[in-house]
Order: sequence, then structure tokens, then C-alpha cells
Amino acid sequence: MKYLQLLRYQNLLLLALMQLMLRFGFLKEQNCSLALSNFQYVLLVLATICIAAGGYVINDIFDQDTDAINKPEQVLIGKTIQESVAYNLYIGLTVIGVCIGFYLSNVIDKPNFAGLFILIAATLYFYATTLKQMLLLGNIIIALLLAVSVLIIGVFDLLPVIYAENQRQMIPIFSLLIDYAVFAFLLHLIREITKDLEDIKGDEHQGMNTLAIRLGISKTTKLLAILSLLPIGLLLDYMYRYFVLNDLHLITIYSLVFIIAPFLYFTIKIATAKTKTELHHLSTVLKWIVFFGLFLLPLLTYNIQHHA
Repeated sequence: MKYLQLLRYQNLLLLALMQLMLRFGFLKEQNCSLALSNFQYVLLVLATICIAAGGYVINDIFDQDTDAINKPEQVLIGKTIQESVAYNLYIGLTVIGVCIGFYLSNVIDKPNFAGLFILIAATLYFYATTLKQMLLLGNIIIALLLAVSVLIIGVFDLLPVIYAENQRQMIPIFSLLIDYAVFAFLLHLIREITKDLEDIKGDEHQGMNTLAIRLGISKTTKLLAILSLLPIGLLLDYMYRYFVLNDLHLITIYSLVFIIAPFLYFTIKIATAKTKTELHHLSTVLKWIVFFGLFLLPLLTYNIQHHA
């Protein structure tokens, strides 16, 4: 039971792994200047995880009734953790994350950047209390915050050391992070809507206004099938222009097998999915795409370095 309850927080591990992979598997291999030391970068990851974990906790506090219907085996608040303890945990995690953000902002001589951590923490709170009840807005907010967790790497580790003399080297690296963030946004937007489909029973009971409730399961699944063609098309175009034309065979094959193929499978299956079991399976497929997507930039770097 405790294992199933902790599954709600496995996304935090994926978030930490993504940020570590982008630093030590991508940025460190670019032979460019970085603003943060290894220890300071680990602090950046810790700040991100603390604020995100706080967001999970406050969301679970306000979602107790919904989760009791949608995921009764994964409920922590009110069962394993008392609500008062959960509030203290939320405050502690958020304060730690924001304080680390203040420290790192001063390390890079950009004290105003601390506002980014405050903004993210505030957005997660308002998402849990208000925004997620608004049609599509909650889904977009969560997808945007995940994209920001990619961009924050560039903001803190690259932006402070970009000068006129090294722009030709640094701008393409930052652009890759932006492209990666866009893909992450689209992928997580689709996943959030899929999860709403999976949780439609509990959300309806709580009077939520999700796309699944507004359009119904049939129309929403067909809309998702169409929407999923956008990241597939963008990635195929990107692969052709940057991977295929440059004879980067390893990253091309990896992308086709572990990203494109599962995404196509999702697109085909989601169009006719109806049951909670089918939707949960497809949500898991998206989670695996997220996992394999973590290795795209490190593998691209390796392929370029060992390209004959």
C-alpha cells in the first residue's frame, strides 16, 4: 500500500533525473562556460524538487475527496499523513526551495531571478486552490511549469555567462534547451488531459470543469489523437533537418524507436479509448515517453562527438 501511495510522487524523481541529465550529460559536454559549480547546480535541482514537492503536497491536501474516488490506494493525506502535518510539510518544502533560489540568484549576481522561484511556488498554490478547476487552464499551467523546469537551467547556468564574445557558441546551446522545453510542454499537456480522462469520475463528483467533463470522453480522446500529431510532426521535422541530414544515425534510431513509435501507438489507441484501464495504460505509455525523452540531449551529444 505504501508503495502505491508513493507512486504519486515518482514524477519528482523524473524531474530531478531530467535536470541532472541535462547538466552532466549535455551542458558539461559542450566545452562552454557554466555559471554554477556542480554543488550549486545540485542546489538548483534541490530547490526545484522542494518547490515541486510542496506543490504536490498542497494539491493532495485540496484533492482528498477527489483522490478518494479516483486513486483510493494512493491517498496519503488523511491516511498516512495528517492534514496539519501536510500543511507544515508544504510550508517547509516551499520555504527551503525559495531560500535556495535566493541564494543561487545572488551567486550569479542576478538577485531579481529569485522572483522566479516565488512565482513558481505561488502558481502551484493557486493551481491547487483555483486554477485547476478552470477549463484547460490548469493543464496548460502544469505543462508550462514543467517546461520552465528545463528553461531554468539555461537561465541560471548559461544566461549569466553569455557575452558578445561567446554568443555564437552559447546561443545554439540555449536554443536546444528551448526546443526541448517546447517538446516537454506539448508532451505534458497531452499527458495532463489524458490523466483528466482517467480521473473523470472523481472530478465530476467534485464539480471540476475539465476538458474531459465538458466534451465527454469520446470527443476528448479524438481531440487528443489530433493534438498528439503536433509533437510527432515537430519531432519528425526536427529529426530530418538536424539528425538525418547530418548522418546522426544513433539519435535518429533512438528517437524513432523510443519516442516516435510509442507516440504513434498512443495516437492510434487514444482515438478509441473508453475505459479507465485503457486510459491508464495510455497514460503510462506517455510516462515512458517522458522517461526516454530524458536521454535525448545527452545521446545527441554523444552521437555528435563520436560521429565519423
